[in-house]
Amino acid sequence: MAGDGPQQPQLDMPLVLDEDLTKQMRLRMESLRQRGEKRQDGEKLLRPTESVYRLDFVRQQGLQFERWNVVLDKPGKVTITGTSQNWTPDLTNLMTRQLLDPAAIFWRKEDSDAMDWNEADALEFGERLSDLAKIRKVMYFLITFGEGVEPANLKASVVFNQL
Repeated sequence: MAGDGPQQPQLDMPLVLDEDLTKQMRLRMESLRQRGEKRQDGEKLLRPTESVYRLDFVRQQGLQFERWNVVLDKPGKVTITGTSQNWTPDLTNLMTRQLLDPAAIFWRKEDSDAMDWNEADALEFGERLSDLAKIRKVMYFLITFGEGVEPANLKASVVFNQL
């Protein structure tokens, strides 16, 4: 069967757990707890079920979102929220206003190998990544794990067409 024209090369870019940044953000929460202090107004503290991931853009220009590639090796749910935060070496606190909408939610039901997702929101979020890739070298994500899933159960990437 004849194709619709030449295929664009694709780039499958993994979301990588940023263990150091996740640890630093957890230390911030622990430090506040030990000193009996409250978070700053609007500050987003990392919950135990949340981790920080990053996407390193190896090529900043000419990326067009194609699809998410998310796999859970057991039933459960993950919510991927982008951040507008450009973390600096001083680990500027993450504020709730820096969390981007919409979030992409993916889940796998019991007795199923298939992944489900909130398609419209995931597509809208993915399309925003193409624009952000033009101005960023790295993008940070807050991933919330639910229903017994943890980072070891997740493999996630974003597939872009290279224009």
